[in-house]
Amino acid sequence: MVTTTPQFSINPHLPFGDQRTAPWYGKDILSVKQFSRSDLEYIFAVAHEMMVMVERVGTFDLLKGKILANLFYEPSTRTSSSFTSAMERLGGSVIPINEVRYSSVSKGESLPDTVRTLECYADVIVLRHPETGSAAQAAQYARKPIINAGDGIGEHPTQALLDIFTIREELGAIDGLTITMLGDLKYGRTVHSLARLLSLYNVRLNYVAPEVLRMPEEIIAELPRTLPQAQYPNFDQVIGQTDVLYVTRVQKERFESEAAYESVKGTYVISKETLKQAKDKMIVMHPLPRVGEISMDVDDDPRAAYFRQMEYGLYVRMALLAMVLGKA
Repeated sequence: MVTTTPQFSINPHLPFGDQRTAPWYGKDILSVKQFSRSDLEYIFAVAHEMMVMVERVGTFDLLKGKILANLFYEPSTRTSSSFTSAMERLGGSVIPINEVRYSSVSKGESLPDTVRTLECYADVIVLRHPETGSAAQAAQYARKPIINAGDGIGEHPTQALLDIFTIREELGAIDGLTITMLGDLKYGRTVHSLARLLSLYNVRLNYVAPEVLRMPEEIIAELPRTLPQAQYPNFDQVIGQTDVLYVTRVQKERFESEAAYESVKGTYVISKETLKQAKDKMIVMHPLPRVGEISMDVDDDPRAAYFRQMEYGLYVRMALLAMVLGKA
């Protein structure tokens, strides 16, 4: 039986050897505001090639010898594990700090000092922190690339990138779609980043939320005036026109009191019955975790894309790691 070695050179976006002149080499990923539409097309082309490579060979040594530091000041399942998987599938290694209470942070060490320490051991740092602007602060002190994995209620750029990649892979295109965001739009950093990125396309944005969790006016005002945006109190008003339903949980940890949280928890629940009013060709997305806002009986509906969405995230994060480390 003749075996052949996969010919990685046929992938136009994955050159071997350090590419210090590559456009994203050494750059931070802090905000969706730093991306143009052409940047997104490049990222998604690399991500698609990563998807093909994983399906073909599982792992490959594009980032062999490189080390990622995962620095998480807040709990994470998907973002932390997907960055770990992304680095390891590319042949690199990971320093996991997912419980900062067991690090010198518990002794009062500052974020700048922690970042400057970790960059002595790692080539790239993925940071999640509860304070808005923390990733930008870390980048001011770091010599190595910082990737923002969520800064308080600010942004979550890699989530927004994987969300648009999901829409692209599932529906084939983004222009012309109606995207409805539902749930906690006030504190939801994922929807803030996603709305900003979607403004690069010809789409319509619907916002459905309780009065106290509406999309912030500053986000709406920031987006182009030519972008159709509308706020609704009831999902029934827009379900029939929706191509992408992006559901978010009401985030208990962002509320000042239990009573305030309980007053809006469970306002919207997507069920099989709900989706009877939806298009046959549409998708339901969620950044997860969910806490009851999508019934589990929806999971078997082919329009439920949220678990596929998580897998697409792996490929996007593989692409970003390769890009900032000069391998794409």
